[in-house]
Formats: sequence, C-alpha cells, structure tokens
Amino acid sequence: MATREPVAAFGPGRVNLIGEHTDYNGGLSLPFAIAEGVTVTATPLDGDHVEARAVDHDEDDRFLLAQPADGDRNGWRAFVRGTVAELAAAGHELSPVRLEISGDVPEGSGLSSSAALEVALALALLGREPGDRLELARLCARVENEWVGAQTGLLDQLASLFGRAEHALHIDFATLEIVPVPLRTGDWTLVTLDSGEQHSNASGGYNERRAECARACALLGIETLSRAVPDAARRLPEPLDRRARHVLEENARVDAAAAALHAGDLVGLGRLLDASHASLRDLYDASTPAVETTVRRLKDAGAAGARMVGGGFGGHVLALLPPGVTPPEGAVAVAPGSGGRLL
Repeated sequence: MATREPVAAFGPGRVNLIGEHTDYNGGLSLPFAIAEGVTVTATPLDGDHVEARAVDHDEDDRFLLAQPADGDRNGWRAFVRGTVAELAAAGHELSPVRLEISGDVPEGSGLSSSAALEVALALALLGREPGDRLELARLCARVENEWVGAQTGLLDQLASLFGRAEHALHIDFATLEIVPVPLRTGDWTLVTLDSGEQHSNASGGYNERRAECARACALLGIETLSRAVPDAARRLPEPLDRRARHVLEENARVDAAAAALHAGDLVGLGRLLDASHASLRDLYDASTPAVETTVRRLKDAGAAGARMVGGGFGGHVLALLPPGVTPPEGAVAVAPGSGGRLL
C-alpha cells in the first residue's frame, strides 16, 4: 500500500451497446461504463494476512498475503484471492489489508459485476493510480480466466477502466485501439430490464461458444474469427458456420452503430440493436425464453430496439426508447459514466 490510511476505489459495471461475443474473436465492440458498480475499501492491517468481507453476501474470507491460492476459491473469494495473486506476480508490493466490498450492480445481470469487482479490488489494493490501465485490464482478465474460470475477453475490463462520461468506447480488439464515441441520446432513453434469469460466464454456454470459435479458427487456419473470409466461413460445419457469421456481421454492426451515433440517427441505432439480438438468438444460440419474453415486453412498450447484453444465457436486456415511451415496470435508465477510480 502507498499509505497507511484507508483507500477506497470504485469499479463501474458496463453496458455493451453493441458488439457481443466479438472481443475474444479479435473484433469490435461499443461498450460504456455505467454509474452502478462495486466499491472496495482497503484498510491496512498489521500481520501477514488479507481479510475480506463481502457486505452484500454477509460473508468473510481470510488468507495469508503470501499464499492467496490456499483455501476457498469459490464465488467472490476467487476474485479477491486472484487479484492479490496476480498483482503480486506482476511485481506490485502489497501489504496486509482488510477489504470491505459492496456494490449496487446486480450479479449475473450481464452488466459485468465481475469486472467491476476486479477493477475496484485492483485499484484499492494498489492504493494509487495505475501506471498502465491497459496492463491492469489484462491483469483483471487473468483473474477472471484463471481464478474464476470464465474465459472472457477484455471487453468488460476495458470498459470499466477506460469509461468516459457521455461516451461509448469503440474498441478494436485486434489492435486494442480505444476511440471514444459521443453517446448523447437527448430525449431518447437507454434502459435495461432484468430477465429474471441469472447467467454465469464461468459455466454454461459462454465457455462453450468460445471453444466453438476456437475450433472454427483451427479449421480455417486463422488466429481469430474476425479475420475469416465470409465465403470460407460459410463452408464451416454447423453450428460453427453460424458462429462465424454472427461475429463478422456483428463487427459490421458496431461500425454502423458508431456512424449512427455520430450522425444522431437513433432510429437507425434501434434497428441495429434489433439485428444484433436476432443474430445472438438465431446464429449464436445465446438467448433463453426468459430473455425473449423480456425483449418482447420492451418492444411492446415501444422500444426502437432491444437486445440481450453480456454473455447471454440470461441477464439483462438493453432497449432504446423514443421520446414519450413509458418504460415497463422494473426498467432502469442507464447512461455512460466515468471509468474506475480512487475515491
């Protein structure tokens, strides 16, 4: 720790406006950080242990600072132990602390509570502004991949660390170039609505989709599906052909969405959200009956476009509502906010 005083840090959740399952395929995405997230307070301790308390779960953990891998690595504890271990492995000098964790971004919602937790933990444990936020995003992703077991890409961590008020982030995962895109909706409103079905990136269909994409790349002799030639991708066996088609078409929708935002064409943006959802449902097989019911609720209410957000297989649905449309009960307005920070 840089100081013996307590340090508090905030990691925001994120909404991915469009560009789903493209990050680990070397493609394009357009996420933004949100106001909801996770706060971690790190209070220095004497001794050689890290203590952690998850306030919302009313649960505790305690482990040797030098041996975070020993003991319980289930649930939220895996994030804490993994972040301590990865920071130490990266050469950061850590001291014994007590961590208090609380948040207001719902778990399993597709709003990336996991990246919010990783970012808040890393910043609080460092106790200072990181010298390289891109490298910190990679570190947080290693926590998710190697300690939690979710084979996510960098989308969530980059959105949480690089978020910018009133902007989405056009991210090219082939180059990791991040370009802010103004996201000002005026009288229109972006909302999310819970499908009532939690999802987990560490289980179920998410890791299966990653494995399918890897098999498609192996068959095509390429590193990432975003480099696939459309004609060759169409010749892949089922369902790999549909997975590749989603990735290629979703990349094009990201660029079209950025252009629509620059032009103030929110009607066009709504159509792109609908097309993205249809692709995730029909080509990527990532939807569920609960998600489809939630999409219909939003569309019946008058949404110009609606789609699942996050890894799919449950979670929240994002919708763009024109002026004068009343959101369905339970819908929550979302807007782009700042990235992770010390408080």
